[in-house]
Amino acid sequence: MTSTTEIASTESMAERSYRILRDRLIMLDIAPGDPINEAALAADLDMGRTPIREALKRLEVDHLVVSYPRRGTFATGVDITELAAISEMRQVLEPLAAQRAAENRGGTLREELQITMAAIRALDPERERRQLMEYDLEVHRLIYRAAQNHHLEETLVRLDNLATRIWCLVLDRLPDIHDHISEHANLIDLILSGQAEEASRVAAEHVVSFEQTVRAAL
Repeated sequence: MTSTTEIASTESMAERSYRILRDRLIMLDIAPGDPINEAALAADLDMGRTPIREALKRLEVDHLVVSYPRRGTFATGVDITELAAISEMRQVLEPLAAQRAAENRGGTLREELQITMAAIRALDPERERRQLMEYDLEVHRLIYRAAQNHHLEETLVRLDNLATRIWCLVLDRLPDIHDHISEHANLIDLILSGQAEEASRVAAEHVVSFEQTVRAAL
């Protein structure tokens, strides 16, 4: 009989494997179309195949992997034509998340937002692009959590993950991404000071700017 401790341990490993694989897929460390080798991943992450399978089920819901009967599981392709649909959703939901986060003044994440804001303002423009991208993901996820609506958070995380994959696909063609990342410091400042309407406006502009930047690189 499986003990409660063993179940909790499996869930913890499944969560860990999910987060690691999710970010590898988002950052294109696992390239679009690549097969997912469960045995190799289990060895790489030093865990059994059960948590890997649990993670892959969640990643399929996130549209980051796709499974085919008798063929296996693969990283999904990055479909540039999805950019308009993703941006349409984000233009509605990102401002709402920023507004709610500002109404809460960051809530329990206030200190974490303050630390992140200071780190962004201190970012070296010459820092590796991957590190800048990781900051971008971190800021968005913090704001979604600060909105204190888990349905909104889950939806936006999924959309932002897909948008970031598209961004990574054209990253080498972009002249600069530091300015785009540094805009987040102003947004966080607005959230912390409770300026909900302005935070919503800035978040909307950020999404539009993102889409325009990506389209210019295509």
